[in-house]
Amino acid sequence: MTRPSGRLQALQNDILEDIARGETLIACMERLCHRAEAISPGVICSVVTVDDQLCLQPLASPSLPAQYVSAIKRLPAGPNVGSCGTAVFRGEPVEVTDIATDPLWAPYTDLALPLGLRACWSTPIKARDGRVVGAFAFYFTRPRRARELERQIVATCVHLCAIAIEHDEVRTRNHRLAYFDTLTGLPNRSQFNSAIAGMSSIGRRYGLMLIDIDHLKLVNDTLGHAAGDALIAEVGVRLDAALADCLTCRIGGDEFAVLIPDCEGPARMRALAAAALAAMAAPLEHDGHSLQPGITIGGALAGEDGLDSVTLRQNADLALYHAKETRRGRYVRFRRQLRSAMMQRIHVRRDVASALGDERIIPYYQPIIRLDTTQVVGVEALARMRLDDGRIVAAGEFQDALRDPKIAHRTTTQMLTAVAADMAEWRASGLNFQHVAVNVTSADFQKGDLVQRASRILERVGVPMQHLVIEVTEQVFMGGRKDGVARTMEALRACGSPVALDDFGTGFASLTHLLDFPIDIIKIDRSFVGSLGSGARSEIIIEALLTMTRRLGMKIVAEGIETQGQAERLTEVGCRLGQGYLYSPPVSASIIREWLARFAQPIQAAPAETGLVANAA
Repeated sequence: MTRPSGRLQALQNDILEDIARGETLIACMERLCHRAEAISPGVICSVVTVDDQLCLQPLASPSLPAQYVSAIKRLPAGPNVGSCGTAVFRGEPVEVTDIATDPLWAPYTDLALPLGLRACWSTPIKARDGRVVGAFAFYFTRPRRARELERQIVATCVHLCAIAIEHDEVRTRNHRLAYFDTLTGLPNRSQFNSAIAGMSSIGRRYGLMLIDIDHLKLVNDTLGHAAGDALIAEVGVRLDAALADCLTCRIGGDEFAVLIPDCEGPARMRALAAAALAAMAAPLEHDGHSLQPGITIGGALAGEDGLDSVTLRQNADLALYHAKETRRGRYVRFRRQLRSAMMQRIHVRRDVASALGDERIIPYYQPIIRLDTTQVVGVEALARMRLDDGRIVAAGEFQDALRDPKIAHRTTTQMLTAVAADMAEWRASGLNFQHVAVNVTSADFQKGDLVQRASRILERVGVPMQHLVIEVTEQVFMGGRKDGVARTMEALRACGSPVALDDFGTGFASLTHLLDFPIDIIKIDRSFVGSLGSGARSEIIIEALLTMTRRLGMKIVAEGIETQGQAERLTEVGCRLGQGYLYSPPVSASIIREWLARFAQPIQAAPAETGLVANAA
């Protein structure tokens, strides 16, 4: 017969071999319990672990009845919770020799005694860092203490349990690092790749949504990466809750992917996209700041929009890209036309990038007219692209390229440089001009160097900043943090450069912007001017704007004047300044030079109400 010490050694070797071989934790602990019970007949062995809330989680109890194991599951550890719960709570062994009379077991005698359990000795299992990770227990069928052999068995088993549980923790942690995102806890790109490949390989009908967080970079830049991480984590939580029947993964910095199993048609994907968008409605409070989560979604349906996972992902990505450019904050499903539209955008961006490299982005100028005298009080510089064959194309034909922040930023720089050179030449020739207005984009404000760029470029050619008017649209306000945009505008004005709000009346919050942002000039959108002769509404709105801007100390310019009747009616209601094809389309620098030579209003003679920049030197 094998000696007990030899059997203990064999038990230890076998369990260590199971651990090294990669057996599951439950399998290792089940075998441990059976072997321990075989060495000491009459004992009942049990192993429990502890979760993050210090609640008991049965791991291996092969000889205990199922109803008993179920009853102790999720039982909170505490000072009077039987042997195991108390041992975990105290962090030291608890030996109860008579369950029927021991106060630690008083709440649980009706559970234990009918099953013939009369005594219990429980020892905490500790990790190397001192954490209690579980408990190992011997139950006895009669009141008694543990014998010496049983104490040896327990010492060996507790050591093996600690090794096995820690090994499982490391394996679980490594698995999570490999397949789960650490910030959101969602499956990561690796798990998404496996899942979509699996769905495609068996021909399952499924949907794919790609989701981007809106304006994450702005949050990182203005509030810090901790705020950005909080926003990512919150979006992940909300998506996971709203799309409970789907596999939601974080596959990049601000990008999530959602696999929709058994998606039979576009209606289901559309409904899920609506649920995801609705889940973002509530603001997120972080470190004293209120953040409004926003997402944009592109979707594609397996079969209709792609037969393999690669094509499906490309098409969902095309839909997302289109949504971000045209319907930010909404959902767009892939359509075949998007692919050709994308290729066209890529082609346009390549053309504009090439034109920037060759300095073929040039200004054309449209005069701003004093309506009562038709004198030129200033000009607006509008971007044009000169093609390789010499043709000039308007910005509308390459507007898509300006959605790229880098291209938009480079375009503004090239426009400012060309405009500054023209202004320097006009000044040197003694021409009268009050100002040149240049349009800028959200990218110029996000970059944060607009004031420095403009002042440096003008200083280089000796032109004062008060000759430059910066024109912005409401998209600039919506594309940046309010106080950051306002600070840049204040800095421009401090340098002498007025700020104009272009296309006024086309956005949804124009009046609010007049309160929130330092604006000097309002440009009434051409849609109001164009409908002047068709009814009284436009006239009423224009008259109200004129009254309001006068009281706010702002100037007003009417855009898109095309008929003499429009010019006369604007003059009658009190509008002093305008521009449009009635007077001149945008023209080259050489032609506008002739305009200035013949029709420019002398600066010294300009009444305050008919000039935009008073006494510009």
